[in-house]
Amino acid sequence: MLPAQYRWLEAEPGPRMIVEALKEYGTLEAPGEADNPKIIGWQAEIEAAELGRVYAGVYRHDAIPWCGLFMAIIAHRANIERRPERNPPRLYLSALEWASFGVSVPKGAAALGDVLVFKRKGGGHVGLYVGHDASAFHVFGGNQYDRVSITRLSRNRLVAVRRPAYRAQPANIRPIALAASGSLSVNEA
Repeated sequence: MLPAQYRWLEAEPGPRMIVEALKEYGTLEAPGEADNPKIIGWQAEIEAAELGRVYAGVYRHDAIPWCGLFMAIIAHRANIERRPERNPPRLYLSALEWASFGVSVPKGAAALGDVLVFKRKGGGHVGLYVGHDASAFHVFGGNQYDRVSITRLSRNRLVAVRRPAYRAQPANIRPIALAASGSLSVNEA
């Protein structure tokens, strides 16, 4: 169940990537050597859609960072059209590769459903914009403390804002000011 601060998302009619992400909220990485079959299944689904050939046979454990995999599965399920500017990046497991997805948006103009790319120690992180406060973006993503969740990430870590290349942009794409609550994430791995 979504935290009270974010329950308004359940009534949003789009964008489709948010709608698909909501279906996976709370999915948790398995502890230790075990693997959550749902997360592993996302990779199999991407491979079956012929979007994941580069990682065929490679992604077999949920201990491998999966924020990019989460983005790829929700983009796929949201039926992002197969045009180069709409496809998940070829190396979708690499969070920083999502800086080439869709179309560029100025950092100060992020809006509901935009893909946000962040730097972190040892690599990057990618998730969806659901709001902002004075110091952070509220990000809906996978592999945020080993689960699909919404967390706050510092604006200072932002690398890129990318908007899906919509054929018809949903009317509810807008910036959303939220109250600051909870701590800032420093390393989502």
